[in-house]
Formats: sequence, C-alpha cells, structure tokens
Amino acid sequence: MRTRALVIASAASAAVLLTGWQLGTAGTDPAPTAASNGGTSTTTGGTDGSSGSSSGATDPTDAAATGSTTRQAASGVADGTYAGTTVGTRFGDVQVQVTISGGAITDVTPLQLTDHDGRSVSISNRAAPILRDEVLRSQSASVSFVSGATYTSDAYVQSLQAALDAAGF
Repeated sequence: MRTRALVIASAASAAVLLTGWQLGTAGTDPAPTAASNGGTSTTTGGTDGSSGSSSGATDPTDAAATGSTTRQAASGVADGTYAGTTVGTRFGDVQVQVTISGGAITDVTPLQLTDHDGRSVSISNRAAPILRDEVLRSQSASVSFVSGATYTSDAYVQSLQAALDAAGF
C-alpha cells in the first residue's frame, strides 16, 4: 500500500512539473514587451524552511540606474545598468542589478544575497547562477523559482523586476 501511494504521488508530481514547464515555455517570446514581464513565478517548495512568501517589500520607485544610459534602443528601453531594490527576507537581504544592451537583458548580477548563516550562503550561491540563466533565457523576471531556495528566488525576482521597471523594460 505504501509503495503504491509513493508511485502515485511521484507520478502526480511529475505531471504537475511537466504541466508547469509547458505553461512556462508556451508564451516565450524572443523579444518580450513590457506587458509580458509582469507575470508571477511558480514556487516549488524549499528546503530553506520557506512557504513561498517574502517578508520584504519592493517599491519599484526605489530602483535606480547605476550606470549612465548610453542610448535608447528601438523598443524604447534605455541601455545601461540598473540596480533593483533591496528585498529583505528572514535569511538576509537580496539585491540584483541588470544590464540592458540593445533592448535585451545581457547580464544580471547579484549585489547582495542572503547571508544569515552558512546554509543561507550556500543556498544563495547555488540558486543565483540558475536564476541568472533563467532570466537571460526568458528576458524577463517571469522565471520559475529554484527548488530549495524559495526565499532567495522570490527576493531575487522582486529586485530584478524593480530594476527592469526602472529601465522601462
């Protein structure tokens, strides 16, 4: 009986993940517009004791351009480097900056990641490159959270969205 329940639960989990992946890639557009960047991300539960919510608040008006904007891309997005807001979590603060060039996201750099303890640092160091790759691939803040790093992922995406809003992306 226990084995059967485990097999059924595994199959259901695989189906949910596959459906989520298909939904996440169904609307992928190589040149997203500002309207397509406001989606929410999917949490997959974390081993960092998270419930999928963040204790930090994001105010997009706090995001600032950290570099000079060199030119206006055809899409109306100014090239440059923009810092997102600092988002507080119970494991530490998270802040990222985004580089826009030619109307596309070319880099995402974490300025600050959770650092409450060694485990938080380890989780952030594992999640940051995954999140960066997802953002560069999707060209938006609409990315799936890293399993086991829900608080870090949520704060990363919030800070990123504030930076993208400041850039007019």
